Formats: sequence, C-alpha cells, structure tokens
Amino acid sequence: MTCAMDWTYVGRDPTFYDVWVARTLLGDLFFDIPPDGNWNSAWNLFWNDRIASERFRKTVPFQVFACWNGAVAFTAAPILGEQSDQDGADKKPIQKGKEEDRVEFRGSREGECYSGEPTLFCKDLWRIGHGRIAVVPSVNLEYSDEDAYKIKMAKGYTSRWTGQEDEETMKIQWVDKPPDTVTCMPGLGDQTRRPWNETFT
Repeated sequence: MTCAMDWTYVGRDPTFYDVWVARTLLGDLFFDIPPDGNWNSAWNLFWNDRIASERFRKTVPFQVFACWNGAVAFTAAPILGEQSDQDGADKKPIQKGKEEDRVEFRGSREGECYSGEPTLFCKDLWRIGHGRIAVVPSVNLEYSDEDAYKIKMAKGYTSRWTGQEDEETMKIQWVDKPPDTVTCMPGLGDQTRRPWNETFT
C-alpha cells in the first residue's frame, strides 16, 4: 500500500495533517506532540526515525507502520483474502471461510486502542503479512483547490520529482516485522504506547 503526504495550512507554512492515522516504522507519530497537545514541532517530521527522515528529505518512498494521508493505492488482495509472496507475485488464495485472513474497514475492538479506520486497516494488513506500507513523498495533497495549488508550488508536482528518479535509490529496504509497540492517540494530549497486535492473540 502506498500513501501520499497530506498538508494543511494552519498558518503561513504547510503542516503535515494526518497525524491521527500516520505512524512511522518505529510506531511513533510523524512529528512529536507533547502532553499539552500542541503542534509546535510539526516542522520536525520524522524527528526520531533517521531512515524515514533521510528518505523524506530526498523525496523518495519510505516504509511506515500506518498511513492514509489523503490518498492511498493498494491491491485488493488482502480484502479478497489473497496472500502474496515477498515480491508481490504468486498470489495464493486463502482457504474460503477464513475471515481472520481478510482485511476490512472496521472500528476499534474492546480492549484495543481507539483508532481511526485507516490505522486499523494498516494494523490488519501487518497481521496478515501485507506490511509493506509506504509513503511516497513526491505526492502532496491539500484539501481545497486554493491550498492544493499552494502546496504544489511549495512541494512540487509529482512530475518534478519522477523525472529525477534513480531506480536503485527508489527501492525500499522492506522490514517485514512491525514495531513491538505503536503510539495510541485517541486525543492529542492522550498518548500511550500499546502493543501493535493487541486483541489479535
């Protein structure tokens, strides 16, 4: 699954928006939000994830635990109940009737971190072996026509970056194991670390 980067203008400069859903491969928010809930560190994306930070600055894709960020693309395999090998080839149908091997949009279960459907969707992708989730930072979105134009002027149209792509640099060194814990944030000032797979066992 791949995601864009989505932005909002709460001031003069764009701020990454989908902090509710997005989690790094370390299980953290894309930027630090302290207990008082302020977004003063929104400029410091991927502050504690060296790989994501470097790849973001180079405008090349990087793996994350969860994202949605305004736009996604994913194969229907996990919804249809198909598994893929490590390279995404040789799809093998899962035995019919095994609902636990399919992904669907859902709400939080009892005892599970209260999260939005996109975060839970990504969590379920990891559960069934589809944890190759990446942000493509050359795709940048905003939520109004006027501000979408501003973000394209600030971050560039995708075509600006794709002409410079080097195939080797674009490749992601995939990690097939999720972080042990992920930040649970039902409210800005309410954050805890919880097992990524709570309620699965």
